[in-house]
Amino acid sequence: MTVRPDATDGSPILRLLSLVALPREVEALFECAFDFQSEPGGAPKKRPGWAADAIICSPGPFRFDNAALSRLDPSVRALATYSVGHEHIDLPACKAAGVAVFNTPDVLADSVADAALLLILGAARRVTESVTLIRGGAWPGWTPTQLNGTELRGKTLGILGMGAIGQRVADRARSFGMSVIYMNRGRLPASLERGARFVADVHGLAMHSDFLLLACPSTAETRHIINEAFLDLARPTMILVNVGRGDLVDDDALLSALTGCKIAGAALDVFDGEPHFDRRYLEMPGVFMLPHIGSSTIEARIAMGRSLVEALRCWAAGGSPPNRLV
Repeated sequence: MTVRPDATDGSPILRLLSLVALPREVEALFECAFDFQSEPGGAPKKRPGWAADAIICSPGPFRFDNAALSRLDPSVRALATYSVGHEHIDLPACKAAGVAVFNTPDVLADSVADAALLLILGAARRVTESVTLIRGGAWPGWTPTQLNGTELRGKTLGILGMGAIGQRVADRARSFGMSVIYMNRGRLPASLERGARFVADVHGLAMHSDFLLLACPSTAETRHIINEAFLDLARPTMILVNVGRGDLVDDDALLSALTGCKIAGAALDVFDGEPHFDRRYLEMPGVFMLPHIGSSTIEARIAMGRSLVEALRCWAAGGSPPNRLV
């Protein structure tokens, strides 16, 4: 770590390099706290006369694995991912190399929960078909049979992953008159359940959910948890909603279920292999899709920046911030 020439208290000032194009408001946070430089896109490059102590990264094609870590300047002692997900970082390799890793949990929950309700409503009210009809200039005017969807009141929302996001979606769903069931790694205390009913396995979610929200992380146990066997148990009225990770869903199984009317629809903000996704979804009028905008609010983006500023300052001072992964 280095000390900025104008630092009067002798405290260490991190040299921070961002490989991510950030909102100007977030860059300003980093500029105030650190010796900050930005070089968006790809892998970090050697910079004569300046070497980073920490790097800001994000999910994308570049992965910080053993090979990538070995090419970093020896001064780099931390990776701060501007995201909750960290699949692009090999945590065991970082631990072995003595590189600390930080992410941005908790600060995205409200933005993602808002987007989850947008997805639920978008699929329930057939927004894809409605936008196509009116933007395509083919709207003939109101009729009693035109694009009838379904109301939320009285329906059951199943939630797979009742963390901060799941709990906030549950709160919003209750205001629409929905009942909530959920599956989690463990049952929540009653104060957090707030009337939601715990189910012990995914079969219970499949059989009792009118809408099913995926809000869990991608793990060996959850990858492709939405598969043919699960969808065979689902209600034909179910709408599947994914704000978790794209690889929670087996695309072939979901597309087959939609084509065969095993379920009523899907609303997806994340995709396996994104930004690439299965183009067959585009032919499904009952699928409402967004381009991974769950956390895309300026409030969330600034909170993410503040989270990393606090974590890096704490770490530089010898502390252990709660959002340190290794």
